[in-house]
Amino acid sequence: MASYNRVILLGNLTRDPQIRFTPSQTPVADFGVATNRRWRGQDGQERTETCFVDCTMFGKRAEVIGKFFHKGTPIFIEGRLTFESWQGQDGTKRSKLKITVENFEFVGAAGGEGRGGNSRAAEQPGPEDEMAGGPETSGDEIPF
Repeated sequence: MASYNRVILLGNLTRDPQIRFTPSQTPVADFGVATNRRWRGQDGQERTETCFVDCTMFGKRAEVIGKFFHKGTPIFIEGRLTFESWQGQDGTKRSKLKITVENFEFVGAAGGEGRGGNSRAAEQPGPEDEMAGGPETSGDEIPF
């Protein structure tokens, strides 16, 4: 049976990213993202539903998140769902789904540039970078 595990979210950080390191010194960023869904109910009242999601990113780009993002910052993330389970202090079995982030984009970054974060664009500029219409930046301004 085929399967596909891909998550795409656009939201705001719910807390400042926490940076830690694995025993092999790989950086890990743990952060939360909130997304809102708005709709009009049958009674005509506008309603809002907020979804809070825990996220983890590994590698050098995790340090970028720790350096340039903070609570309230908008972020676009792509990744996969990961299931975690553990035993609570009271002995009950606990579990949750979280997102392992594989890629991110700055959204409305400082200075209004809103560019960067895309690993494919950062590795090798492509024609879409020339057509983005954003201001030109020197290599010193891009954090990776």
